[in-house]
Amino acid sequence: MEFLVEKIGMSRTIGNKSEAVTLLKIIDTKVCELLDSSRAIVAYKKGKFINKPILGQQKKYNITKEFNKFSTLLVNNKEIGNLDLSILESAKRVKVSMKTKGRGFSGVMKRWNFQGGPAAHGSRFHRAPGSIGNREWPGRVQKGKKMSGHYGNEMVTTQNEILSFDKDNSILILKGSVPGYNGIFGRIKVIK
Repeated sequence: MEFLVEKIGMSRTIGNKSEAVTLLKIIDTKVCELLDSSRAIVAYKKGKFINKPILGQQKKYNITKEFNKFSTLLVNNKEIGNLDLSILESAKRVKVSMKTKGRGFSGVMKRWNFQGGPAAHGSRFHRAPGSIGNREWPGRVQKGKKMSGHYGNEMVTTQNEILSFDKDNSILILKGSVPGYNGIFGRIKVIK
């Protein structure tokens, strides 16, 4: 079973032991078409963008205008309609897949935690990467060399324990942190 979620933010539990928790909101999702025994085409609400292909899909599946995004998910439903959330009440662990925060073009000290050179006067080697290749052999920079470049904004999957699920508000409370900024959309998959 997969669900589309939005990251609300992080908080702490209050009790004998204080633990960091992440709050995820299950996005209101409608099953439009069952493809096979477990996969289905679903519609969900995200932003206000609507174009003619989306209008055509809304008309085809006879759904309201606010459902403006479509995706394929593994579902537990046997019929078209609202997504079945009952499995989350008894689930213990989930896999969370979200994009990490994008940090743009970054140097080697930020991206790979390089130490850098001495900060003394006249060293002229403070935040630079240093030597990147050899002389005669192999005569080129090796593939996979840790260098400056684009950092973040990549899909990361983590496993988290479910602490509680509020069915009325569709809010899932997970132990620990999940990747991404507050408000990012992602997927969770229930682990049996």
